[in-house]
Amino acid sequence: MAFPYGSTPGSDGPAGETYAVALVRTGDAGPVAAVLRRLRFTGWLGAPADGWLPVVATSATVASGRRGIVELGEALPGTVLVLRVLADRQLALVAWQDGDERGRYVSDPSREPGADEDVLDDPLGVSSAEDFAAAGGHPERAGELAELLNERLDPDNVIESERLSRILRLLELPTWLVAVSTLPRDVPTGPSARSLTRFGGGLTGVRGRLFDLVLRPVRRRRPPPPVIADPPSSSGMDPWLL
Repeated sequence: MAFPYGSTPGSDGPAGETYAVALVRTGDAGPVAAVLRRLRFTGWLGAPADGWLPVVATSATVASGRRGIVELGEALPGTVLVLRVLADRQLALVAWQDGDERGRYVSDPSREPGADEDVLDDPLGVSSAEDFAAAGGHPERAGELAELLNERLDPDNVIESERLSRILRLLELPTWLVAVSTLPRDVPTGPSARSLTRFGGGLTGVRGRLFDLVLRPVRRRRPPPPVIADPPSSSGMDPWLL
């Protein structure tokens, strides 16, 4: 289920997957499913487990209004932690609380599709570690999380899924999320595909699959906005660096 996300600058290091998940802290899938239907979501909805409900993307644009997984997270109720891995060369994290943004991080802004050549590759948003740790239910681990977020990975030997695995273990979140790219097959060490609900344009079943076929080319032409709208570049300093 790995999906294209536009041209990603840089091709060094081992090839990797692109996948995205919004984790909602809730034991009730009903309100989340209602939002997914209203926004014509395309992707997978898991069952609540250990207090978390996974919403898995199947494309860059997952809902109406040019929403990617980050923008969808803003619309979901309660505490939401968005995780996006891009070609295993970039990790993005965004935390929401009832639509209010609490933190935003990108491991390498220069890897964003469409990024200018002078965009810096330094991790951005490490200071949000406290917000991510709090959203994950372990505020006492903010320091360890900040170290993980600030680490510069060697692209020849380490992929971002490895960093994400360490983050998930640290915050005691479902580690099988790094394998969601195997959908629609069963997720290794995770739930079976049959236990997840597949949405297509907000619908399920055969109608959802047919609607997805109609929506797919339209949404492919309308990618979501970048995670960081105005990343710092070598041509000038930026407040994010302060």
